Amino acid sequence: MAKNLRARIPEDDTLVIHDRNTEATTKFVEELGAKGDNIQVVGSPRAVAEKSETVITVLPEPSHVRGVLHNILNPALPSTNPERLFIDCSTIDPATSREVANAVHCTAQGRFVDAPMSGGVVGARAASLTFMLGASSRTGQLVERVKPILMLMGKRVFHMGEQGAGLSGKLANNYLLAVSNIATAEAMNLGIKWGLDAQRLGELINSSSGRCWASEVNNPVKGVSQGSPAERGYEGGFGVKLMKKDLKLAIAAAEEVGARLELGDRALDVYDEVAAKEGVKDFSVVYKWLNEESQR
Repeated sequence: MAKNLRARIPEDDTLVIHDRNTEATTKFVEELGAKGDNIQVVGSPRAVAEKSETVITVLPEPSHVRGVLHNILNPALPSTNPERLFIDCSTIDPATSREVANAVHCTAQGRFVDAPMSGGVVGARAASLTFMLGASSRTGQLVERVKPILMLMGKRVFHMGEQGAGLSGKLANNYLLAVSNIATAEAMNLGIKWGLDAQRLGELINSSSGRCWASEVNNPVKGVSQGSPAERGYEGGFGVKLMKKDLKLAIAAAEEVGARLELGDRALDVYDEVAAKEGVKDFSVVYKWLNEESQR
């Protein structure tokens, strides 16, 4: 995402970055070579905000978003023209996002929107991400300011409604993804144990009514989806622990609004078990776990 930003923003603009993993930022600058001249690595999120009109955050947990924004906002930031824009692309719960947005707006330190994304590592590298935007539409100016920025890193932006609505859309999507990933793994495991060729079975499913992202793009069986994490031992991709986190957030948010989820708790049990064994690997590793469990 940062590479695509640097490649697409004006050459004389400076990209200011911070990551707790200093090796990652060093590698990032080295990989860009001469193109990295207008990149500035700083030591804290606060330093990023002090030097920027637009601040983009991507963090793992709600507590991280809350902590980082507290660090940024205290003491009050110097003003900018146009006013500073905070775009949070983290997948967290809508309630925490609204709490943080309120802190930004009540202290008059800028505008805050939620813009979680879908598309995974492949989409981030290819600038083909889909963003789900939650932003005030009272004047339309905020949405129109945010969209071009997100399009530097993706190819679709869906304005889902007011602040927090982007996260509601993302959690609904990831709930479906969590369940369909397990179902895909079960279907592939079932067919292979019946003696079907994995590649032919994948072609059949992806040409029929069972087709989904988990079967077509991220198939859990090696040899079915070119470039999927299954092709490299489930390394890279979307970690199973992150999938477990998103599923927990979706279940909690569903409880808040009284939405009945029949499969949520069982799916969470599966990801609990898989995360305990394969936590750093892509969530399609559920297939490997299923296969091993079947052999017991």
